[in-house]
Amino acid sequence: MVMGALSLDEIRKVRRADGPTSISAIGSANPPNQVIQAEYPDYYFRITNSEHMNDLKEKFKCVCDKSMIKKRYMHLTEEFLKDNPNIFTFMAPSLDVRQDILVTEVRKLGKEAAVKAIEEWGQPKSKIETIVFCITSGVDMPDDDYQLIGEKKCNFGF
Repeated sequence: MVMGALSLDEIRKVRRADGPTSISAIGSANPPNQVIQAEYPDYYFRITNSEHMNDLKEKFKCVCDKSMIKKRYMHLTEEFLKDNPNIFTFMAPSLDVRQDILVTEVRKLGKEAAVKAIEEWGQPKSKIETIVFCITSGVDMPDDDYQLIGEKKCNFGF
């Protein structure tokens, strides 16, 4: 052992809190476009030009009713979908369009949520020790949490 070096136990103690771990603040953000769940079947079948599929629409209504979801938030607006018909065209390439949306919009939402959490916490950013970042869709490398923390525009100072 080198003189002055910390032992593994000493390192672990330095990194651990004396008391219980706690969550200091939570920030969340959603896309601006929202659809009420009860209206979602009509919305979905209208934007996919599938209103003639009445039996399927009724089944979809049952699924939506039983889902316990109240609102759906999405980046896709009807105007955007009209400008990008491949998103709802069977077997048409649409993954690149969806991924491009996620890459830019998830980071914006992540920043918005982080700013809310930091404001709620009320401490300087330099005191942040851990960030938990969660999304429900999208794949980007490096991950969005890394991109958010490293993004100079966020000015988080990490």
